[in-house]
Amino acid sequence: MILIIDFGSQFNQLIARRVRESRVYCRIVPPSITIQDIRKYNPEGIILSGGPSSIYEKNSPKTDEKIFDLNIPILGICYGMQFMIHAMGGDVKRADKREYGFAELKIQNHDDLFQAVDPRTSCWMSHGDSIKSIPRGFSITASTENTPIAAIVNKNKRFFGLQFHPEVHHTPKGKKMLQNFLFPICGCRRNWTMKNFARNAISEIQETVGDKKVILGLSGGVDSSVAALLIHQAIGGNLTCIFVDNGLLRKNEAEKLKKTFGRNMKINIRFVNAGGKFLKALSKVTDPEKKRKIIGKVFMDVFEAEAQKIKDAEFLAQGTLYPDIIESQSAFGGPTSVIKSHHNVGGLPKKMKLKLVEPLKYLFKDEVRLLGKALNLDEEMIWRQPFPGPGLAIRIIGEITQKRLSVLKEVDATLLEEIRAAGYYRKLWQSFAVLLPLKSVGIMGDQRTYENIVAIRAVTSKDAMTADWAKLPHKLLGKISNRIINEVQGVNRVVYDISSKPPSTIEWE
Repeated sequence: MILIIDFGSQFNQLIARRVRESRVYCRIVPPSITIQDIRKYNPEGIILSGGPSSIYEKNSPKTDEKIFDLNIPILGICYGMQFMIHAMGGDVKRADKREYGFAELKIQNHDDLFQAVDPRTSCWMSHGDSIKSIPRGFSITASTENTPIAAIVNKNKRFFGLQFHPEVHHTPKGKKMLQNFLFPICGCRRNWTMKNFARNAISEIQETVGDKKVILGLSGGVDSSVAALLIHQAIGGNLTCIFVDNGLLRKNEAEKLKKTFGRNMKINIRFVNAGGKFLKALSKVTDPEKKRKIIGKVFMDVFEAEAQKIKDAEFLAQGTLYPDIIESQSAFGGPTSVIKSHHNVGGLPKKMKLKLVEPLKYLFKDEVRLLGKALNLDEEMIWRQPFPGPGLAIRIIGEITQKRLSVLKEVDATLLEEIRAAGYYRKLWQSFAVLLPLKSVGIMGDQRTYENIVAIRAVTSKDAMTADWAKLPHKLLGKISNRIINEVQGVNRVVYDISSKPPSTIEWE
């Protein structure tokens, strides 16, 4: 087992994911964990996560420094490294020049963490502080042009520090570095699998729910579908799924999903048409956070109304994933910076009559797909691109009207048709259109037009924590633009979003 102490990094669960990918069991714990509890876990190693704070700030998160007396390997990442340095007598100060994004790592010592890693490799930096001096017993093992102390080691104590983030996809050899920590250094064994997760999750659901009834919001996406199958295996007929047509779905999506559900899922499903309620509540609302919270409230109102029709229904199940939680709050209510609320997190009423069951909340999308395969979910559902719970409401920037919604539905349908035809659907993490609150001058049929602007967003990603804009062929982009402008009334300009995450998010709102 590996313990990960969460100092509030947006990437902290990525560390856990990399550990799990290596088939090693791990648990994330808050900095407040006691030494006694750590000893009970009996971990092979400890990883100190990054975080948004500065170690020299008054209220910066800290854990018991006695962890350095446990005689087990410790790896500090970014803030975790700075905590280690500070606790052991080194010096951390604000950097003369902040470092964010790609940097070239120059490795000076290829022992331990850097075994089988090239002398020069890319890494992902995200820090405004830097190490000015290291404690006695430590040595520098790598640097970048801007960060002379980018990696350190204390070989005798088996303590390691990395100023960069090895857990993110943009550090190509980061997984190898973490595996060097897990196996040669910590001596872990590869014995954690998705089957173990499913077995444990089913037991937890049974223990939590007992003989009570559960209702689940089925959206048609892989998350809610996998959650439904998992819960159904745990409690059988005590699960009732509710599909809410919020009027914000893609073109003809409700009809398609009904057919898919009927063909693939032998579970109790109720279909509710509530589009009018959502559109009325969203009338003249332009603020994205208000949109999300309104949608969350109406969603819960619909569920509570349905719950009254189901005797003994006490639980609401959701397909919430960890990226939703990370961007909304810290896993432990800690120092993670809030980026935006999510429909499964920030939009819930404070006084909810139903208790929550979220069996996937510590998984990433690719892990959910693996779980779906293990549960024999239909391939079409497994590989469906992520679609937000608030639907097209957060892809219409500004006011939501029936007319604007109709325009975006047509644009979206055209886009996905071409993406699929070109063989890119499964290669992309997401591909979608955004209707902007702007209009531009154009010429159609020798006449002046003043119509809507549409932005196309297509990204590649492994986990939604980081993402890069997709380098789609110019010919394909041209065809998409040409079809949208010619076929969708009300659009005369198409632009392509070429921003990565970070600093942008995948969705615009």
